Amino acid sequence: MSILESRINKILFLVFSIILSGVVGYMLLSNYSFVDALYMTVITITTVGFGEVKPFTPEEKIFTIILILTSISVFGYAVSTFSEYLVSGKLFEHFKHRKVEKQINNLKGHTIVCGFGRNGKQAILKLTNYNKQIVVVEKDKEVMAFLEKEGILHIEGDATLDETLLRAGILNASNLITALPSDADNLFVVLTAKQLNGACIVISRASNESSYAKLKIAGASNVIMPDKLGGDHMASLVVTPDVIEFVDRLTIEGKNTANLEEIAVDDLPKIYVNKTILDLDLRRETGCTVIGFRNPDKDYIINPEAGIKLISGSSLIVLGRPEQIIKLRELF
Repeated sequence: MSILESRINKILFLVFSIILSGVVGYMLLSNYSFVDALYMTVITITTVGFGEVKPFTPEEKIFTIILILTSISVFGYAVSTFSEYLVSGKLFEHFKHRKVEKQINNLKGHTIVCGFGRNGKQAILKLTNYNKQIVVVEKDKEVMAFLEKEGILHIEGDATLDETLLRAGILNASNLITALPSDADNLFVVLTAKQLNGACIVISRASNESSYAKLKIAGASNVIMPDKLGGDHMASLVVTPDVIEFVDRLTIEGKNTANLEEIAVDDLPKIYVNKTILDLDLRRETGCTVIGFRNPDKDYIINPEAGIKLISGSSLIVLGRPEQIIKLRELF
């Protein structure tokens, strides 16, 4: 794409230079006005065959010959370049990428997902189900084709590079998930993302225990170890099978099957701010139950009392059947 842009810029520069040379040449050699000189230049380089403003001197004829030969060479180069990229499909691909990058530049508060492996794919599915704006960063050509088919915004490139994350809109992103297979690459992504946007919440995948602390020091808000979580989950199915199976049924797969929902107090109508959970009366209004409360200091209270105040910056964790969660979303 950069090669194509450089060629297009080169062609535009050459065309502008020819027009400028022609105008200046005719103004100096023939004492033409600017309009007459521009007219003569245009009819000369386009070879339309109109007559000159006044008969040429030998010097003017030589200048015109040079101008015609030069313009034919430049336009021949331009036609061959555009034909090459048109036939190969690269020109269409170029404008398609420019359209995608323009869409990404208009995003605010989106989530960047680096890597489309097993973990990245699951993260994208969950974010898509919740209608979150996402941009995927990936290097694999086949993955790019799949993402394009699914209508998911994506950037082809190395996520560890500043340039790639900037193209993905890191400056306006609220969250970044890095699910690359290499812990070293994830570490680079975390460092780069936090350097470019310190306010961005970064969540990283890790394979080794030794990488956990390094990723946290680099600025990752959360570090997830899929293998450890999987083993812990399997052991829990042996120790407390009924509890784990019940928790697994509290699915949060999509907007029509969710049993858990998080409500930010700041997103509630203003009349509820500084009121209590009892005043919200979620049970009567929607059938849902408040099972958790997080205060502005990020301390969690399980099964909070009804008298807890809904202060700004806090959140509620709500439990309900899918139809109750849908009603909750409609009301709040």
